[in-house]
Amino acid sequence: MNRTIRHAAVFSLLLVLALLVRTTWLQGYEAQALQDHDRNDRRTIARYAQPLGDIVVAGSPVTGSAATGGADLAYQRTYTDGELYAAVTGYSSQAFGATQLEGIHSEVLDGTDSRLKDPVDALTGKRQAPGDVLTTIDPAVQKAGFEALGDIKGAAVAVDPATGRILGMVSTPSYDPSRIAGQTESSSAAWRQLLADKDKPLVNRALRQPLAPGSTFKLVVAAAALEEGLYASVDEPTDSPLPYMLPGSTKALTNDIAGAPCEDASLRTALQYSCNSVFGKLAVDLGQEKVRAMAEKFGFNEKELDIPVRAYPSVYPTGLDKAQTALTGIGQFDVTATPLQMALVSAVIANGGELESPHMVSEVVDSGGDTLDSYGNGSARRIVSAETAEQLSSAMVTVVEDGTGTNARIPGAEVGGKTGTAQRGANNSEIPYAWFTSFAEDTESGESVAVAVLIEDAGGPRSEVSGNGLAAPVAQKMMAAALK
Repeated sequence: MNRTIRHAAVFSLLLVLALLVRTTWLQGYEAQALQDHDRNDRRTIARYAQPLGDIVVAGSPVTGSAATGGADLAYQRTYTDGELYAAVTGYSSQAFGATQLEGIHSEVLDGTDSRLKDPVDALTGKRQAPGDVLTTIDPAVQKAGFEALGDIKGAAVAVDPATGRILGMVSTPSYDPSRIAGQTESSSAAWRQLLADKDKPLVNRALRQPLAPGSTFKLVVAAAALEEGLYASVDEPTDSPLPYMLPGSTKALTNDIAGAPCEDASLRTALQYSCNSVFGKLAVDLGQEKVRAMAEKFGFNEKELDIPVRAYPSVYPTGLDKAQTALTGIGQFDVTATPLQMALVSAVIANGGELESPHMVSEVVDSGGDTLDSYGNGSARRIVSAETAEQLSSAMVTVVEDGTGTNARIPGAEVGGKTGTAQRGANNSEIPYAWFTSFAEDTESGESVAVAVLIEDAGGPRSEVSGNGLAAPVAQKMMAAALK
């Protein structure tokens, strides 16, 4: 054979082998990654080729699917009371993807989850009928929180302390996911408008915007003081000078209520009047490590809190000096928390010191109603002793009955709470955040609920910003709705 022909034949054979290797690699190793790639339009076309499964609240779907009349994207996601439930559902958009429950359970909702297929379907690739996601949301609680917040920038979370079921999750201002569900110019315009909105309606403030919790964090410090044996009860006088000078500083930690009996006040009185001087010194007496340890028991610094939507971590910082530690004792400096986290603090206190795993989904089911996943199987963790929880519960009731949380009272229920007003901006130059975390128990049925409310910006003057004035009324309405 001619040498040139032989070389050309060998080279051609090598090219064929290279093509075979590359084809095998694509089909065997990269096929799934390419199929799942965000820019693969076939994935989107397949997802919206048939109606999606539904997200269900109290037995009724709050999502749906509507025929578009198009050849490729045959169906489009629709939402019932979209603004009301946006913080729960997230969105499913042909153009912008899916978030929250829509994203986490996307394979069940679009029928591609392998558990929905029988063995024959697995071989043929036939797409099965989609499943549904059943939530724990109580529509009355959700509506009460949404209407109470109204045009205010804020968030609220309601939890059943005994089960961990999330009964309500609200973030305002909200948005209607239906407006961005399609691939039309109107959907694109609505998307651009949402992104440009300075109030960030797409952000779920209940889960994903941790902010300074202010005086609501004093409950964590009080729990640490009782658990560490620093004080035997909430009625024992503390060693708390007035004023309290920040260690290594010439600055005094002042109290918000003029003339409040904060000098050597008991924990009950200090919570009742929200005495900064008491809890600043208490944090220093405990030391940052013990305060952090208690905060972490309650869930701070947890990086994988999934309900099943992942919440951003609430943070108790490290590397503090004594003055900074004192400021963390009143929920300032670099302490941050989500409304979910502060609702869990009250839930632990209301549940005898135990934390039930928080969850927003009760079951994921197939088209026939058979369970694929279930949540909330009594996986309680002890956070503080039952005695500590009872003492803190009693002190929180005093806050509502005779202290700074009177706007949370509910006839026929025992209500406990803690207000918070968190400074922000250099030298407290910006309007503070208003907080309220609370629980309520029906005196007849024994049913209970824990609620935390954050008012990020109510739009009024700073003189009107207080946890009792702004946040407690929202919590009161949600708790009343939960107890019916």
